Amino acid sequence: MSTPFASAAAHYARYRAPYPREFHALLADRFALDGSQTVLDLGAGPGTLGLPLAPQADHVYAVDPEPAMLAEGARLAHERGLANISWLRGDAAAVTRLCLPRIDLCVIGRAFHLMDRGRVPADLDEVLAPRGGVVVVTSLHRPDDPEPAWTAVVAEVRERFLGPGPVAGAGAGTPPPADCEDGQHLDDWDDLVEGLAKSPFSRVETHQWDQPVRRTADEVIGLQLSLAASGPAALGDRVTAFRAELRRALLDHDPRGTYARTLRIGAAVATRPRR
Repeated sequence: MSTPFASAAAHYARYRAPYPREFHALLADRFALDGSQTVLDLGAGPGTLGLPLAPQADHVYAVDPEPAMLAEGARLAHERGLANISWLRGDAAAVTRLCLPRIDLCVIGRAFHLMDRGRVPADLDEVLAPRGGVVVVTSLHRPDDPEPAWTAVVAEVRERFLGPGPVAGAGAGTPPPADCEDGQHLDDWDDLVEGLAKSPFSRVETHQWDQPVRRTADEVIGLQLSLAASGPAALGDRVTAFRAELRRALLDHDPRGTYARTLRIGAAVATRPRR
């Protein structure tokens, strides 16, 4: 059975912002990536994390429950000449049943907020090598952060087509901004970090970066279509009208057609305590 992300997969692969270079430099340094490691990308989507890691790994296992996401990832891997990625259908709850080899590094992106945060680290304790680690990375949003004015334009059009309510991936209660990349609220981030600190991977260090992003009107529209709650399946036969109306509203707001914001990226690096 397909997930709500099935119709959004192609837009997700194309329009979600990559994680910053500083994050990948952190992984390379922290886990001494030299092409000999085995990496698990859990909740991989189209390989937003796994594809950039493949050149630094011996093998990457990309696991996701949505076949359309895996197909997009396999397509991108083929385009980039990456032959060391296995695309496996499965979810975090079944990670111990995937018959994986010993894993040196598990990376989890924005999908972590959909997982059982207590069970997943416990299951990964059975899968990861003694010196292995878990890294969770996501975009963050503080409710009192100032939002660029153009995001209100997106929110107004989205609400007109889809009604009020949070976007899929929002923390409980308050919806994230219209260009949130499925961001988490910082209070939820603190809970996430605290949960990792109570897991078998209790040595936790955190990092944050500000990532400037500039998008065209079409890229802003594509980002909306990458969200489960505003993807093609949610819009149905109104996709074309939504595209046209959002483009018109954005260009009315700023005819230059460039829309900038800064994403705050957070990463939690969790390893077992030293003995």
